[in-house]
Amino acid sequence: MLLTVDVGNTQTALGLHEASELADHWRVATERSTTADELGVLLSGLLDFDTVDGICLASTVPVLVREWEAFADKWARAPVLVVGPGVKTGVPIRYDDPREVGADRIVNAVAAIERYGAPVIVVDFGTSTNFDVVSAEGEYVGGVIAPGIEISMDALFARAARLVKIDYAAPPAVIGKTTVAGLQSGLVYGFAGQVDGIVGRIRDELGAEARAVATGGLADLVAPHSQTIEQVDPFLTLEGLRLVWELNR
Repeated sequence: MLLTVDVGNTQTALGLHEASELADHWRVATERSTTADELGVLLSGLLDFDTVDGICLASTVPVLVREWEAFADKWARAPVLVVGPGVKTGVPIRYDDPREVGADRIVNAVAAIERYGAPVIVVDFGTSTNFDVVSAEGEYVGGVIAPGIEISMDALFARAARLVKIDYAAPPAVIGKTTVAGLQSGLVYGFAGQVDGIVGRIRDELGAEARAVATGGLADLVAPHSQTIEQVDPFLTLEGLRLVWELNR
């Protein structure tokens, strides 16, 4: 089986693949000080290392790459592929400096092309909200990086003494009748409006009605209230990692 690992700034998504099927998946907090041994102890409660034939890793936290490589060697005893410069993806990257593009953004593009064709826009709701754009020719042509939902709300709560933290849930109506409902409305409809505005401008610039696909931890919260998102695919990044592994092995 293949273990796919998407290390984000806030959370780490893991998938266990049997051939092309996602057999199981987990999401854990990303801790920058985590060691290889701590990863081994944590994952030993989730999966049987003897079944793991390989690991494909994308990480936005460089300091953790070495620990995952050490985990692969000592605990899983399986080869590891770290997505980065020099790794084949099958997607031409039309970026001024391709090394600047996060590995998770590239594997999202790989999976989106495979599942939905091109042109396509991936909206990834993570620590930041990333918009990744694939042209009709199947090329990664760039994107947009906006502040994410959680860090935006944390900043608001930190600066406004009378506001309290809320559950991330859709309000009963746009016009809030309580402070909590008002905050929830601002969160859900504010970010939905941001997505629609940016996707619309991307489509205008591409000159094509590119399909918009959402992924990431909070995609299910915002996508139903967006007029441009056509599909929610929570495991898009893990699928992209699987495809990159297959292409390189």
